[in-house]
Amino acid sequence: MTIAILGPGGVGGLLAGALERAGERVVVVARDTTAAAISAHGLRVSSVSFGEFVARPHAVAALQQPVEALIVATKAQGMQPALERIQAAPGLVLPLLNGLDHIAALRRRFGDESVLAGAIRVEADRPAPGVVVHTSAFLLVDMASQHPSARGPMGALAKALADAGVPTRVLESEAQVMWSKLVRLNALACTTSAYDKLLGDIRSTPELRRDLEAAIEEGCAVGRAEGARDVDPAVAIAELDRAHDTLGSSMQRDIAAGRAPELDAIPGSVLRAAARHGLRCATIERLVGVIAARAGMPAPVIAR
Repeated sequence: MTIAILGPGGVGGLLAGALERAGERVVVVARDTTAAAISAHGLRVSSVSFGEFVARPHAVAALQQPVEALIVATKAQGMQPALERIQAAPGLVLPLLNGLDHIAALRRRFGDESVLAGAIRVEADRPAPGVVVHTSAFLLVDMASQHPSARGPMGALAKALADAGVPTRVLESEAQVMWSKLVRLNALACTTSAYDKLLGDIRSTPELRRDLEAAIEEGCAVGRAEGARDVDPAVAIAELDRAHDTLGSSMQRDIAAGRAPELDAIPGSVLRAAARHGLRCATIERLVGVIAARAGMPAPVIAR
């Protein structure tokens, strides 16, 4: 199948490289300078799972031909301007952004039945245009759709990813796909960003570990209220306990680099969902305030 990837950064670039190396037809859609760099030099991937290789996907600044699937892998705050580069209708859209609110925006653009719920768990970065570094062996893509008509195309995309060496699951519940990642990501992002420490230090410092566990518990309560019945604090905590000590978060790295962190997309999504159900997330709210002060930006405004 022909797969377009919008945003060939750490996530999108890793998937583009794996898919192209496996023989899929891949088009990456990027800013002019990034598309030019990939066209000239290829997509250089350094991965603990896939090794070192150079992929040669087709790189364009605008998608003008229909494709069977579009993977959206931008930052949440960069999605809307990036979508201007999509000038042809994809058959299926798999968003792999952090947070929740992008799903509704994409469905307004492409239609409910075309847009899947999707999430990826990965530690990857883009140190330069056309260069991807994948630093942890853990890699998993989850997807789901509430529309029966999407099942066939979704299965084909899942198979393409799996055949490329990307572990992929098709789940029954959209809420489960989104919240099983978000409860873990939110707690990791909030604690590492508030305290500017890596996971090993968070886990080994009792008061910081309490914040990590409380953020997971608060997130799971919101997730269950949103319909993700199987989210379990013990499972999320165990997953973070198995992770390596040097694990950080993209939000932490963004603050360190002077970039705007995904404060609204990640904890903001959790807090907005909590407000919809009359729930309070005291630990998450406190950590968000600390992060906002560190980043020099306002905290998300949550209507109650």
